[in-house]
Amino acid sequence: MPHRVHTVVDSPVGPLTLVATDGVLSGLYMDRQRHLPAAEAFGEPNPTPFAAPRDQLTEYFDGRRTEFDLPLAVAGTQFQLTVWAGLREIGYGETMSYAELADRIGRPGASRAVGLANGKNPIGIIIPCHRVIGSSGSLTGYGGGVARKQHLLDFERGADMFTTTRPPLGYDIGLPRTGPMEFGAFAESTPPNIA
Repeated sequence: MPHRVHTVVDSPVGPLTLVATDGVLSGLYMDRQRHLPAAEAFGEPNPTPFAAPRDQLTEYFDGRRTEFDLPLAVAGTQFQLTVWAGLREIGYGETMSYAELADRIGRPGASRAVGLANGKNPIGIIIPCHRVIGSSGSLTGYGGGVARKQHLLDFERGADMFTTTRPPLGYDIGLPRTGPMEFGAFAESTPPNIA
């Protein structure tokens, strides 16, 4: 039986729950995320296996990292795994439509199925499902919420999201915060729905 543990880190887009299975990152979930597993599925709290993911996320949000190079333990159907691998090929600051992604993975006409697999991505941000948009250029949906998707895309395109003249991002998009924001390092916290 796989051993799962989790930790919660604060980020500019709100609390992120990191989950490891047998010491390898297997989940990154935002609070109030669609398709969020039950808290029991995250395992016990333990920050030990998360140093590299936490460091790389800090670098990403500091604007010093455009790709993640972490080992991942991703579980899904073969089609989902193919879609998630395709997501990792979409470059930082770029977007692609669901139909374009379906074509890229060799499944033309499967844009709806690609959208469903995209929505079930268990490792948000690192597997960049936020970079997939509708054919018309609309944001369509996002498991973490459309406002977060827009903020991530704006951030990657160089918009100045994290200025001191605006409230922290979690407030901009109506998210509760678990503590003070730290942009250079993540603060560990536990949201109310995770024991």
